[in-house]
Amino acid sequence: MAYYLVEAAAKEERLPELAERLERDEFLSMRPFGASVTFSLRGARRRPDGGVVWEEEDYCSPPLAQERAAVLDEYFQDLRVTAVQRNEGWAQIRDLPPLFPELVE
Repeated sequence: MAYYLVEAAAKEERLPELAERLERDEFLSMRPFGASVTFSLRGARRRPDGGVVWEEEDYCSPPLAQERAAVLDEYFQDLRVTAVQRNEGWAQIRDLPPLFPELVE
């Protein structure tokens, strides 16, 4: 398995819908990536420049292909991925404010 630090530009007008879908756990049943994308997007962070960043576990080649087709491209654009070790991405962004503060556990 591989881990990536994902950077993207949010489609800002779509974020309220994404938050609602995450709150309802709508993506959990998507196989094989539903749990991972749900966890990752709930923990997404906002960079000072307005970009969004999170760590994602992925098995696809190219990275995030299934996630993009099913979920990510609806809510984000200009996705960029950088390979990281597990939790390295989260450590890099932990001090940034959450994208969805109401979903942080």
